[in-house]
Amino acid sequence: MTEPTLEAGGRRFAVAASRFNRVVTDRLVEGAVACFRQHGVSEDDVVVVWAPGAFELPLVASHLAESGTYDAVVCLGAVIRGETAHFEHVAGQAASGIQQVSLETNVPCAFGVLTTDTLEQALDRAGGKHGNKGWDAAASAIEMASLLDDLPKD
Repeated sequence: MTEPTLEAGGRRFAVAASRFNRVVTDRLVEGAVACFRQHGVSEDDVVVVWAPGAFELPLVASHLAESGTYDAVVCLGAVIRGETAHFEHVAGQAASGIQQVSLETNVPCAFGVLTTDTLEQALDRAGGKHGNKGWDAAASAIEMASLLDDLPKD
């Protein structure tokens, strides 16, 4: 049975983060970076790239994944429901695009884009009472990089 580990020393990771709702995203990035540090990733082996918003994350993730430099990419952002249909379009397209990048590049792209009804709910998931989903996305990226290394290549 193949099971991934959280040992990440010697691996390189990229974080693609959305500047929109940065009060939330900054906390998600802090959580992701802390997770990488705790699991043996050196400061020089993590790069954070800021995109304008969650909608742009798939393109940034694609460039990072295609570079051949990173073992995985973590995508972080916060899409908070408003009074228009903007929420559904942005959240859905971000999720679909990030998944597509993983499938097309064979580089794990962890989805850490919060989709909440309120700012309070987002903050609760960005280091508040529901933990830090940036940390969780980074842990997922570490596990997936480990798992893919252990799977047959043919």
